[in-house]
Amino acid sequence: MGRERLGRDGNLLFLTRAARMFSYGFLSVVLVLYLAALGFGTARVGLLLTLTLVGDTAISLWITTHADRIGRKTMLMAGAALMTAAGIPFALSGDFTVLLLAATLGVISPSGNEVGPFLAIEQAALSQILPEQRRTAVFAWYNLAGSFATACGALAGGWTAQILQQGGMAPVASYRVLVIAYAAAGLVLALLFSRVSGAVEAPPAAAAAGRLGLHRSRNTVIKLSALFSLDAFAGGFVIQSIVAYWFHVRYGVAPGLLGSIFFVANILAGFSALYAVRLARQIGLINTMVLTHIPSNVLLILVPLMPNLPLAIAVLLLRFSISQMDVPTRQSYTMAVVSPDERSAAAGVTGIARTTGAAVAPVLAGQCLAVPALASAPFLIAGGLKIVYDLLLYRSFRKSERKL
Repeated sequence: MGRERLGRDGNLLFLTRAARMFSYGFLSVVLVLYLAALGFGTARVGLLLTLTLVGDTAISLWITTHADRIGRKTMLMAGAALMTAAGIPFALSGDFTVLLLAATLGVISPSGNEVGPFLAIEQAALSQILPEQRRTAVFAWYNLAGSFATACGALAGGWTAQILQQGGMAPVASYRVLVIAYAAAGLVLALLFSRVSGAVEAPPAAAAAGRLGLHRSRNTVIKLSALFSLDAFAGGFVIQSIVAYWFHVRYGVAPGLLGSIFFVANILAGFSALYAVRLARQIGLINTMVLTHIPSNVLLILVPLMPNLPLAIAVLLLRFSISQMDVPTRQSYTMAVVSPDERSAAAGVTGIARTTGAAVAPVLAGQCLAVPALASAPFLIAGGLKIVYDLLLYRSFRKSERKL
């Protein structure tokens, strides 16, 4: 996939994806460690992470369902501003109430994954400027760019914190450096989004927009949203910040090694998205989503059952090596079953459903982590629920399978 085939807007959207995911990656490795260093217990940390996702959900729902009418470029710049609005209070204050408000009203990623309105609008914009037959392949490369950037961010974040601490800086101060960098990343994103052209905007609506910006595809989107919400609820138990904290508590893993682990994990995850393109051409989008996701979730369940650190890391990395094969296929399927003027809204509503589902889980995971006997429960709950999602998805949509 050459740069010239993407065009100027496509290249800019890939660059914004990479810059954003790099910042998410370096923050997610140290976020829970930072909050713990500020003196917050695991229960309060879980509550903060949950309200972070709740706030992202509400803001993103409004932005994505209005983006096709108000302007995709405008809404992307607004999302970037909300990243900075969240990062600055986190860097300057240690007061729980202030952090709670900043996390709820701004955009901050505790998981290393996409939050906010960006993914939905960028997918709609890419679908607007590219031929339909290239969509799944481009989405796979788009996800690879994000995974690679997240991996580099995790590596940079973990080792930056450790090097600063080895140089004599207090842990909380070293983590604060990365929070400041996150706030600055929002400004960089706003500048990049300002250079995107009007070609990414939605075409004039062929039908009157209904509730949530949907019309013809409303029922399909709602059904997909319910299923994606279950998957995300399960995934919320094992967001990257929580897994990093689990490794730190269970095995005493230092920030630098945590960064290295998630560097490799996200690289493997990114390449797994590329494998999905060829497989989807052979067996279809829905089959690819389900048949690769179930083994990934079995491996997730096995992580805490390993008897030592090397085996736990090995199983985690093996899981990441196939974990993202459902992502570009899921995104492409969603874009395929809706009208062009519904794409931002459809991606936004399904994305919000995922964020809503994920928002509830961290507070429950925090409660589990607070009890030593239940510290491994998040892995088991997540893997089991994700398998239930896979079976329900296959049952609901196997008859509407669309091959590339």
